Amino acid sequence: MNFFRRFMAGRYGSDQLNNALLLLGVALILIEWITGWNWMGVFILALLILCYFRIFSRNIQARYAENQKFLRWWGPVSVKLRNARMRFADRKMHRYFKCPQCKQRLRVPRGKGKISITCPHCRTQFVRKT
Repeated sequence: MNFFRRFMAGRYGSDQLNNALLLLGVALILIEWITGWNWMGVFILALLILCYFRIFSRNIQARYAENQKFLRWWGPVSVKLRNARMRFADRKMHRYFKCPQCKQRLRVPRGKGKISITCPHCRTQFVRKT
């Protein structure tokens, strides 16, 4: 254990981009098993080599910049996925509408009939059925 700790000193290690690449590799392995596409093994091997290269790299600034670029791309995607998951879990209790003026997403309780909704952002009123 002490040998590995000394070996990894000064190396970049794992980050969110590595985790995403490994998850993609596992997904590709499952797809390869299901479909029988043996040529995908080349891409999977390339992903694993890239992951290990990033983990053992001593160029910390370059790996950090790569991870920041990935996080700038992944941030909005992650927010949309989280919002979709919350809306799906909340679908029996609330209904979601978009304000016609400012496009703000509004959540109102379900089962109240025809109601007048006031947007808290722009104060526009509109009538919708819940």
